[in-house]
Amino acid sequence: MKTKKIWFLFLLLLPFTVVRADEGMWFLMHIDRLNHRDMQKMGLQLTSDEIYSINHSSLKDAIVQFGGGCTAEIVSKDGLVLTNHHCGYGAIAELSTPEHDYLTNGFWARSKQDELKPKSLSVRFFVRMDDVSKRILSKVNDQMSEFEREQVINREIAHIEQENSEGGKYVVSVKSFYNGNEYYYFVYQDYNDVRLVGTPPNSIGKFGGDTDNWEWPRHTGDFSLFRVYADREGNPAEYNENNVPLKPKYHLPVSLKGFQENDFAMILGYPGRTNRWMPAAGIDQNVNFAYPAWVEASKVGMDNMKKHMDQNQQVKLEYASKYAQVANYWKNRQGMIDALSKHQTAATKRAEESKFNQWANKKDNKARFGKVIETINRYYELTNEKSRHDNYMMGMLRSSNFASLPYVLGRALLIYADGTDAKKAELKSSLKTEIASQYEKLYLPLEQDVLAAELNLYASKAKAGGLAPRVDSLSRANGGTFNNYIKQAFESSIFSSEEKLLTFLTNPQAEQIEQDPLFLLSSDLMTRYRYTDEEQKKEEANFQRAFRLMVEGMRKANPKKIYYPDANSTLRLTYGKITALPADPRNDAKENFYTTLKGTIAKYKPKDEEFDLPQRLIDLYKTKDFGRYADRAGYMPVNFLTNNDITGGNSGSPVINGKGELIGIAFDGNIEAMAGDVIFDQQLQRTIAVDIRYVLFIMDKFAGAKHLVDEMTLAE
Repeated sequence: MKTKKIWFLFLLLLPFTVVRADEGMWFLMHIDRLNHRDMQKMGLQLTSDEIYSINHSSLKDAIVQFGGGCTAEIVSKDGLVLTNHHCGYGAIAELSTPEHDYLTNGFWARSKQDELKPKSLSVRFFVRMDDVSKRILSKVNDQMSEFEREQVINREIAHIEQENSEGGKYVVSVKSFYNGNEYYYFVYQDYNDVRLVGTPPNSIGKFGGDTDNWEWPRHTGDFSLFRVYADREGNPAEYNENNVPLKPKYHLPVSLKGFQENDFAMILGYPGRTNRWMPAAGIDQNVNFAYPAWVEASKVGMDNMKKHMDQNQQVKLEYASKYAQVANYWKNRQGMIDALSKHQTAATKRAEESKFNQWANKKDNKARFGKVIETINRYYELTNEKSRHDNYMMGMLRSSNFASLPYVLGRALLIYADGTDAKKAELKSSLKTEIASQYEKLYLPLEQDVLAAELNLYASKAKAGGLAPRVDSLSRANGGTFNNYIKQAFESSIFSSEEKLLTFLTNPQAEQIEQDPLFLLSSDLMTRYRYTDEEQKKEEANFQRAFRLMVEGMRKANPKKIYYPDANSTLRLTYGKITALPADPRNDAKENFYTTLKGTIAKYKPKDEEFDLPQRLIDLYKTKDFGRYADRAGYMPVNFLTNNDITGGNSGSPVINGKGELIGIAFDGNIEAMAGDVIFDQQLQRTIAVDIRYVLFIMDKFAGAKHLVDEMTLAE
């Protein structure tokens, strides 16, 4: 997210700059050298070794990647895990039924025996990391093509991952940083037995819904609790009733003391992806071509899901997670368009590139860097329409299961049909399991409407990028409307029901798959989605080399500047302060860095899907029965703001004070700073977190789950 344009230009390009503490997603192994002194000045009371150590327990041992896409923190000696409600949303929905609707009504395990196991949920612990840049880059040279370079690097990565896995005990991942200019490996340990312990009802955990998403002031109790289980020796193990709660190396103490504006705050987590090196032409492409297509396709998918979800509670539960994911990015991408346009981010980047180009075309630099910006700009010009096409198609694939399912499942069924009797016997059981898994919670009327609507949009809006051939032909034959065709396809396709597919397994005929209308359509879409012609491959290779050289050149042009790498789902630390936004009449709080339960009640709308509230919460507010969780000033805190630098994937990350105590759980950012994945804005960037005191209040006073609070280590 962006500061004033001129200031940021100088920040990036002057030969020496001072790094602002609230910007940056830092490697833990570098904090002693790069950040620790700044952090101490701001209020940190921990040593760098207490944050990251490979020899003894430290903060990093309490931070886990949750479900592959969020962050969570260990908060008890018995493996209790806190994360966001929206991070646990899919697992909660999976475990819910109309008779036991945990998503709507909440759930609180009264004992460990009552905790619920979702089918597939894991947490990943970070063990250690190291720099292997010299080792990997010594294997490549400038005479290699991009394809050759990639092959050599991938071979060396495979060696490094094998060397550090200790015979499969650990998961090892080598990641590229600074667009291929540095490489680090990360060692992890995965635990797959993770069980639901508690969740507030939707009316607390998702209070405000899509209306308040990415907005401030917020009043959302966005948290849920899980527990990690292991075998009796503490090792990872698949679910077994004999497994025991994990005894973690470290768990976070939980603060009841609250905080003030300008207090130190740091966040550890797994930010998903930023693109702070993105060129101006890439920003233009996103704003004008890619993101508008993403937004439009997402909205079409949402609208066609919701009309069925509103009519059937079972369908609502089964599609709740998919709908929430699509809706989240729908609003995110629109926010990105608005923020990048409003703040003229592309113009700022273009000015930076112009200055870099002057440096790049000096005598000593020209041979290596002189054509970099020209090559990058040409690539984006050539791919603008492709990006529009690809995002309409991506929106379809995200919203519609049947855009890809018949293709993926159909290919497996063709292998089965063409196999020997022995091969069929080998595959049949796993295919039955896969079919049952895929169709367990599909609602065919919804799927039919979503696919038809997405195809209508795609065929009408993505033509300039080159439609999938079969889709193009069907569109012409049916006047651009797919509704009747899709209805007929579902009626005749074996992919329209689990029963038809199981019947196929008893008498498999390859021709039945090869002629199936949904298989043919899905195959057409997936083939087009993956297709790149030779000219595009050449331009992509030229672009990748130019982008890598641009990053290399910008770092060489400013050798004294301290850089942090873009986010890529690896563990990072960001630090800053509790920081207010300008006064806002919508917030009843005295200072606009926190919100209160009073403000929550003020938003209450009975029977409204987004702003309804449980009567018990209203009663607790009326009687001011806040227990020991109220602020010293008497109000019940709900959410608060920091100026930490986060992005998607940081959802569920712990907000930690200078003593290493948990004060909140990060769950969102503010829409005014949605350009933050591309450019950081010192004035606008904010992290929105749920106050840990509100979490404990809901657990104890609202839900009567004081036994879970008692399990934590509280700092009063």
